[in-house]
Amino acid sequence: MPDSITRAGITRPAALAVVALIAVLPLSVVSCSAVQKAIDCGNTAVTITGDVNDVVSAFNNASNDAAAAGQSLQKLKNDLDQLSKNSSNTDVGKAVSDLNTQVDKLQQAVNNKQVPDLKPLGDAAGNLTKVCTG
Repeated sequence: MPDSITRAGITRPAALAVVALIAVLPLSVVSCSAVQKAIDCGNTAVTITGDVNDVVSAFNNASNDAAAAGQSLQKLKNDLDQLSKNSSNTDVGKAVSDLNTQVDKLQQAVNNKQVPDLKPLGDAAGNLTKVCTG
């Protein structure tokens, strides 16, 4: 019988690989959880960034379609509400809160028939992206 085969018919390196896999498995479950959180947060950041782009585009074209600005703001608010309900991460919560503040300021400007400053909204969205990727 060759030296590399045990009595059970499994090679020593294969047995060691199985033992290593069993030892690493609990760590990989934790890692997968962290990876899944990062993916979820990244997907959310992409959604919110798309919403912010829609808001900016709607405001830039407000003279053509004034209702689009309000609709895009409402969609952004809805997505932010959903994100705040689904996230338990403190940093994400703060970033969402900052974004909500900027959305409220935009809504106030619209209500007062003022031209809104969109830069703080973009900055807040960038912060959410940084929190999710950082």
